[in-house]
Amino acid sequence: MDDTRSRQVFIAGAGVAGLTAAIAFAERGYVVNVFEQAQQLEAAGAGIQLSPNATRILRQLGVLDHLLPAAVRPDAVVLKDAGTLRELARVPFGQAAETRWQAPYLVAHRADLQSALMARVTGMPGIHINTGAQVSSVASGSLVVTMRAGIGRKIVDTEGFLLVGADGVWSSVRGFGGTASQSRFSGELAWRATIPADSVAGTAFAAVGAADCVTTFLHPGFHMVAYPVSNGAAFNLAAFTKGERIAEGWSGNADAKILASAARGASPALMRLVELAGPWTAWPIHTVDPKQPWTAQDGIALIGDAAHAMTPFAAQGAAMAIEDAVTLAGFVAAFPADRPGALASWEQSRRSRVAQAARRGVVNRLAWHAAGPVAMARNLFLKMRSPEKLAADLDWLYGWQPQILP
Repeated sequence: MDDTRSRQVFIAGAGVAGLTAAIAFAERGYVVNVFEQAQQLEAAGAGIQLSPNATRILRQLGVLDHLLPAAVRPDAVVLKDAGTLRELARVPFGQAAETRWQAPYLVAHRADLQSALMARVTGMPGIHINTGAQVSSVASGSLVVTMRAGIGRKIVDTEGFLLVGADGVWSSVRGFGGTASQSRFSGELAWRATIPADSVAGTAFAAVGAADCVTTFLHPGFHMVAYPVSNGAAFNLAAFTKGERIAEGWSGNADAKILASAARGASPALMRLVELAGPWTAWPIHTVDPKQPWTAQDGIALIGDAAHAMTPFAAQGAAMAIEDAVTLAGFVAAFPADRPGALASWEQSRRSRVAQAARRGVVNRLAWHAAGPVAMARNLFLKMRSPEKLAADLDWLYGWQPQILP
């Protein structure tokens, strides 16, 4: 293969996973073409939690400084009983997180993270973003990936070294890699609202939670997470319930009475917040079978939700995508003469960690939605567990650093 094609990387999707991968590959000398279906890159989405394993990478990639002015460093994560508002546990973050894990724990609006990534991309001449573009077919050989994409009204055929599928839970690239697996509705809904801090709903939040913390309210069959975004100017609320599929799309306006019914029995102050925080949107939570292949030896790799979309109960979806992106770039750059081996080694290195993060989410969901004796046992466990031990329980997750390759 000529040197130009051997340094060309294609990325489908310009979300968190795709832009992180673009930066990581460009830093290693690759020419990156990103293909995004949307006609223009819009700063959209809801709140996002970025744990130290993610912010450490964002710092290394030169993104964190762009994000910090809009982000919030919460002082702690607090668990509360939704019925009584009694505090069950508190894990200090803020400076304690930076001291323990050498990187901050941040909460932000996803739009601010997208903007920070784009600010970094803009300063990198090796990255080209094509909007209104969709990958329509891929033909791969032992060394070359030939990709066809529709860009506006044009059809473009181009050759390169690797195609990265960062196109989310409904990935089309997943099919090109020989995997026909479709996303699956988990049976859970995520209800989201963003409220101005100086609004009536913001005042209602102040009655139940702290403006400088991530607060999770636990209730049988329901929980809600609340935290500041936009440098404290607003609060992001995310509630989780069982529910029916709303649509094969990201979100839809939903009847808040369904949410209120799920939260029945919560404290009157919390119920008032649920009532005032609308309009709510409901997001059907989809997952992707993690047993499916993430790579194809002929030059296709899936990252983030395209590979292993998981439930959000460990708040690790974005972090796993960011980890995927930087480690994939590292493996490919370390073994340029052995693309199949590099992809296989990368996938093997990531599987156990992603599975462990997904399992943590399953455990959290069971604990946070528990009722009766199980909830009593949970509360007793949390009471006996010191903040130091609760933080230590997260060392394996938040203290992770990318593997150093030769």
